[in-house]
Amino acid sequence: MTGSDHNIHLARPYDDAGNFHGARLLVDHIWPRGISKDDLALDAWVKEVAPSDKLRRWFNHDPDKWAEFRNRYMSELKDNRDAVDECLDWVRKGTVTLLFAARDRDHNNAVVLRDYLELVLRNSKSS
Repeated sequence: MTGSDHNIHLARPYDDAGNFHGARLLVDHIWPRGISKDDLALDAWVKEVAPSDKLRRWFNHDPDKWAEFRNRYMSELKDNRDAVDECLDWVRKGTVTLLFAARDRDHNNAVVLRDYLELVLRNSKSS
């Protein structure tokens, strides 16, 4: 299986869970507002893979800071082997949906994490 064969989807916890198959991983450090732990269909909460508080506060979901946020978060992910490996274990088992609470679906940590996981998987196949 190559990296492109892995299905990594992105969704907000507020989206209809029936639209996504496979394991559901919450990848935010903070629990999403307005949802009880009993109501969120979740396989794992991998909060250790979320951006650091310092980086999250600096970014503040500002699209103008997106490119720099991606670079800084990718750097954090490289140094966060255990949490990344936990996500990779799920992805290697099958389809995964990364859950994030940010309103902006294009500029959030789950987008960067998905890209990073796919990069690691591609690189592991080529080495």
